[in-house]
Amino acid sequence: MQSRPLRVTSGPSTLQSFIQIVSWRLDQVYSAEELLEQILSVGFIYTCTMRKGSCCMFTSGVVGALLLISGIALFVSGLFQTLIHNKLKGEITLTEGSKVFASWKNPPPPVYMQFFFFNVTNPDEFLKGAAKPHLTEMGPYTFRQYRPKRNVTFVHNGTKVSAYTPKTFVFLPEKSVGDPDVDMVTTVNIPAVAVMSRLKGAGFWVSSAISMYMSSIGSTMFMTHSVKEMLWGFKDPLLTRLKTVKPETDEYFGLMLHKNGSDDGEFVYHTGEHNYLDFGRIYTWKGEKMLSFWKTNQSNMINGSDGSAFHPFLSKDERLNVFTPDLCRSIHMRFEKEVEVKGIPAYRFTPPRAVLASGKNNPENEGFCLAKKCLDDGVLDVSVCRKGAPVIVSFPHFHLGDEKYSKAIDGISPVHERHQTFLDLNPTMGVPVRAMKRAQINILLERVTGFPLTRNLNSTIFPIVFLNESVVIDDASAARIQKLLLIVTLVSNFPLVLVALGVILLLVCIILTIRFYQNKPSAKKDTSYAPFISGRTSQLSDMVCIPCIVIPVLLWVYKRFLEPIIYPLIAPFISRFWSKGAVEETHKPKNTAECNGMANGSTANGPKTVADKKAD
Repeated sequence: MQSRPLRVTSGPSTLQSFIQIVSWRLDQVYSAEELLEQILSVGFIYTCTMRKGSCCMFTSGVVGALLLISGIALFVSGLFQTLIHNKLKGEITLTEGSKVFASWKNPPPPVYMQFFFFNVTNPDEFLKGAAKPHLTEMGPYTFRQYRPKRNVTFVHNGTKVSAYTPKTFVFLPEKSVGDPDVDMVTTVNIPAVAVMSRLKGAGFWVSSAISMYMSSIGSTMFMTHSVKEMLWGFKDPLLTRLKTVKPETDEYFGLMLHKNGSDDGEFVYHTGEHNYLDFGRIYTWKGEKMLSFWKTNQSNMINGSDGSAFHPFLSKDERLNVFTPDLCRSIHMRFEKEVEVKGIPAYRFTPPRAVLASGKNNPENEGFCLAKKCLDDGVLDVSVCRKGAPVIVSFPHFHLGDEKYSKAIDGISPVHERHQTFLDLNPTMGVPVRAMKRAQINILLERVTGFPLTRNLNSTIFPIVFLNESVVIDDASAARIQKLLLIVTLVSNFPLVLVALGVILLLVCIILTIRFYQNKPSAKKDTSYAPFISGRTSQLSDMVCIPCIVIPVLLWVYKRFLEPIIYPLIAPFISRFWSKGAVEETHKPKNTAECNGMANGSTANGPKTVADKKAD
């Protein structure tokens, strides 16, 4: 591309020439390198060719004062911060072409699912009532989880988007401890306990008959299977017999049965286009705005997001709501502390103790108790959405739960750092940079009339397995976020940069004024201020023109960071008052000693020489 000389009209002042240049998109006139070269050679160095440095003092003072005043005004008004915040709010939406839509549909960071099984070492002593159950923890057995969104469709005139999230699991032996095909685990016979639970109130004789039948096929209170069978399913003899009576019964049992490749149903999300606070918030799940499992409307509400997206500009005082299909309810999180992940600042949000507190300690949770006798803090009965199986959900090792649950079992010891659920979110963008979702599956064991095996049980919540679903932002995504945060910081704090530069220029003006008057009595007949011409004896001649450095820097900052944000806003106004020809219009230079952007004598040929060289 052939360079063009920067031609500035001889009439306007230096400030007017500066405004003319900044008012136009610089990439339509000059590249960044050409702009810097032309500014240094034409527009501003010759501004300071006035005798004895008076022009440089004047320019430093005027520009410094303007920068200081404008910087303070912009800082107080918050204009730049408002501009960048509005820009981000417009980009962080679930719409085609937005900055986050592609990563929302197919998250790049790897998601891992770890399973820790509890192996009971004394099942016979426990059933006899002679000892507490003793458990040992096995694992982790780690799987890579793939969860791209499918059937993404915009609905409700584009204000909402629907999607399914199928989950696929791939075993990772290098991140696991043990082999799920070989490792055997002894735990509660969940199908047998589920049958006993369903027969409560059926009568002594019916229960006794079923108990004898279970004993005849070898179905007891505990079972031993491989980790793989416990996860992905095995054929259970009791369920096989029940299938002959109830054909809809599935004869296979597994904690993750049919979940590899399945989804949790259709979610409809708010796009956040009209209100940034609605970004990622769930509108409906499986076509419903409310759940129907619990006994109060508050408990049945679907609140917040699914945990994968949050609105930008989070505050520490916010209550973040997350809907979890595994818990069949919404939970909330509160700010805990500030952290940093791969150089990205983040707020850590974690569920408080009140989330799983009993109704007597947290009235919001009264609707989650469906039994005659409610459970205490730290556990949740989800049998209502688990086909009647007595499944109890808690945090691992009964973290944040009543002490009686952990003290009832040997081998359970809650540790906050290892068993806490948390989300680390960048507060500016609302992006999760690290997350740990931890939950424990338990079975309620209690005495059931007609089943002799349960006669020594005293209502024990028995741990089966705990899960740790984790994700940490990948390096490529972290680098993009760091770059975006840098731009946000620079733009937001640009008024402070102007204030600092204004103060510096005013100090320079004061220093130049002092030196000017100190050297004035010894000045010779003609000591023109020419900092790039050797052989001058005046001290002022050796000074560097500070505005000649500051103004190009300001132009570069404008071009690099501010123009993409500011220009679309001011373009309609500029087009009314300026035309491109106003910047390129050339007038015949005048011989004058005033500081008007041109110099006297031989220096006036400088721009023409530069232009001729470029033309060659």
